[in-house]
Amino acid sequence: MSTSITLFGAGSWGTALAVHLAAAGRDVTLWARREEAVEQMQTTRRNPTYLSDIEIPSSVDVTSDLEAAASASSLWAVAVPSQSLRSVATRIAPLTRPGTTVVSLAKGIENDTLRTMSQVLAEELTGIEAQQIGVLYGPSHAEEVAASQPTTLVASAPTEPRAEWVQDAFMTERLRVYVNTDVVGVEIGGSAKNVLAIAAGMGDGVGYGDNAKAALVTRGLAEMRRLGVAMGAKPQTFAGLAGIGDLLVTCMSQHSRNRHLGEQIGTGKTLDEIESKMDMVAEGVRTTQSVRGLAEHYDVEMPVTEAVHRVLFEDQRPEDMVDELMTRSAKREHGLSRSPQGAS
Repeated sequence: MSTSITLFGAGSWGTALAVHLAAAGRDVTLWARREEAVEQMQTTRRNPTYLSDIEIPSSVDVTSDLEAAASASSLWAVAVPSQSLRSVATRIAPLTRPGTTVVSLAKGIENDTLRTMSQVLAEELTGIEAQQIGVLYGPSHAEEVAASQPTTLVASAPTEPRAEWVQDAFMTERLRVYVNTDVVGVEIGGSAKNVLAIAAGMGDGVGYGDNAKAALVTRGLAEMRRLGVAMGAKPQTFAGLAGIGDLLVTCMSQHSRNRHLGEQIGTGKTLDEIESKMDMVAEGVRTTQSVRGLAEHYDVEMPVTEAVHRVLFEDQRPEDMVDELMTRSAKREHGLSRSPQGAS
C-alpha cells in the first residue's frame, strides 16, 4: 500500500480526500494553484473557498510548488475540473517518474477532443505507461467524505494489479474501495450521470414529482449504458457504483451541484445567471456537450441528453423537455438488456 499521496487540486473533492486520508494515517501533500489560498490554508488550516468549516490536519502539506508536490509521492491523484485537466497534465508531465501512478478524480469528457480523463492523461503523460493511469469514481459527495461518513468508490485501471494497488492506497475504515478494470465504463458512467442529474433537477424545479424523476433516472441509465457499450464498456459496469450508484446520489442529493443547477433552471433562471453565483463547477454543463458529441459519433440515441442540451444551449423551456420525452413514439423497454443502440 502507498502511504504517501499527492493530490493536485484543492477544490472540494481534493480537500475532502486530503482531510480524510490524512486522518487515516496517509502522508498527504495537497497542491493548490493559487498561492494566496495556500497561505491561508497553511495559516488557518481551513480552505477559504471550499469546505471552509472543515479543519485541514496539520499533517497535510499544503503547497503551490508543483515540483515539490510531485516529488512527495509516487501516487498522484488529480482533482481538478475536467476541462482543466489537460493543462494541469501538461504541467506535471515533465515531473513523472517511471514508478508514478496517476489517478484521475475528475468526472467529465473533454469538450474539444471528446476524450475521457484517463485518455487525456495518457496523451499528456508520455513518461509513464498507460497501465499506470487509472480513475477513482463512485457515489461520493465531498462534504460527507470530509466528515468521515461511510462512502464507497471504484478504483479502475487497465490491469487488476494496478487497480488493486490504487484500492489499497485509498481504502480506509470509512472509505470502501472496489476494483474494476473497465475504465471506459467507469468513466462514462461517472461522467454522463452529471447530465442526467441536471435533467432530474430541472424536473424538481418545474415541480414534477417522484414519478417523473424515476423515469428520467431509469431511462437515463439505459442511454448511458448504450453509449458505454458502444464505446467498448462492459454492460455490468453500469449496474455498479460508477453507474446506478453514482447516478442515484447525484440525481437525489442536496449536495449535488448538477441537480441544483438543473433545479434553478427549472425555476426559470438562466444558465449564465446560475453559474455566475456558483463557487464550484457543475461538470454536467460542459459534459452535456461532450456526451452529445459522443452520441453522434457512435450513432447512439440519447434522448434525455439531447433534451438537456436543448434546454441549456438552445433556449428550450424545461417544461417542454419532459413533455417531449413523454410524447415520443412508443418503444419497447429493451435499453437495459439488449442492443446498445436500442431506443429509450
